[in-house]
Amino acid sequence: MSNSSSISHFLLLALADTRQLQLLHFCLLLGISLAALLGNGLIISAVACSHHLHTPMFFFLLNLALSDLGSICTTVPKAMHNSLWDTRDIFYTGCVAQVFLIIFFLGSQLALLTIMSYERYVSICKPLHYGTLLGSRACTHIAAAAWASAFLNALLLTANTFSLPLCHGNALGQFFCEMPQILKLSCSNSYLRELWVIAISASLAFGCFVFIVFSYVQIFRVVLRIPSEQRRHKAFSTCLPHLAVVSLFVSTAIFANLKPRSISSPSLDLALSVLYSVVPPALNPLIYSLRNQELKAAVWRLMTGCFQKY
Repeated sequence: MSNSSSISHFLLLALADTRQLQLLHFCLLLGISLAALLGNGLIISAVACSHHLHTPMFFFLLNLALSDLGSICTTVPKAMHNSLWDTRDIFYTGCVAQVFLIIFFLGSQLALLTIMSYERYVSICKPLHYGTLLGSRACTHIAAAAWASAFLNALLLTANTFSLPLCHGNALGQFFCEMPQILKLSCSNSYLRELWVIAISASLAFGCFVFIVFSYVQIFRVVLRIPSEQRRHKAFSTCLPHLAVVSLFVSTAIFANLKPRSISSPSLDLALSVLYSVVPPALNPLIYSLRNQELKAAVWRLMTGCFQKY
């Protein structure tokens, strides 16, 4: 029997057993992380440098790109290090930091996606009130509230998770420190006392999901009444990237946390965690840039301007 005070490090799940597969996973993770860094970095730079993109939609997109960068930088570098050097160790303090940061960035992503659905709702359903409801000061306050709520939620969950006595060793069934995996190591009686914290966070996440669904129901009702086919297509084209990102993130996260125990397995848990924590930060910039002509043009101008300097 061990407790949290006697644990100096945790053992993460190895991505592969053979050296060749470990190096292959290292190369795959390197490619995904570079794609995420490049894509999100270009979006941040394009929105920051292009004055015509200083609108609520692109302001929230910039915040989402920052959250994506933080999310992938929290999990992937340590996994790459372990695959390259054939190790599984992570220090206790590093594990605490990883749990806090992954909850923080995933929570901020969900909050920002909820805000972006509200922005689309106001833009399409209440266009005359767009400037009033989403002025520059209002957008700043809304974004700050999203980051602050994600921070407080992550602080609460992390503090409660690592205050539990850990009675079942230090081996985690995941390639990064994940709160459910830490809870599996805790004593059952203590774990039951902490369920209310998880229930509160789950309720907040469910509330965000319901708000997104409600927003899009209202959006589709308005769009389908537009007589002009061209205007309908334009309205749908502004919503599809956000809807695709929401579907990818929410569906994998919900299934990962609510799937039946009968179908749970280490390989399935690993695949789902990659889908909701690693893949979205790399795909989000591609999804948004493919469907948004303004953003594509700004990114292209930014890239060609950099090349011309050299």
